Amino acid sequence: MLPPFCCSPSTDHTSLRRQHQERKLSMLRFWRDGAERQLSALNAAIKTLQEQMDRDAQASG
Repeated sequence: MLPPFCCSPSTDHTSLRRQHQERKLSMLRFWRDGAERQLSALNAAIKTLQEQMDRDAQASG
């Protein structure tokens, strides 16, 4: 059986595990950063809408 193309036959399992963990950590950080950007956008939209509603309530009240 041939080893996967991304791995050299001389690479030990410890370093392969480490590389896998580093790739996974990088991916999870990327996802977290995207989620944080989306959350910031949602918070800004909520704040803007609340300000508009407060302003409209004061104008009509």
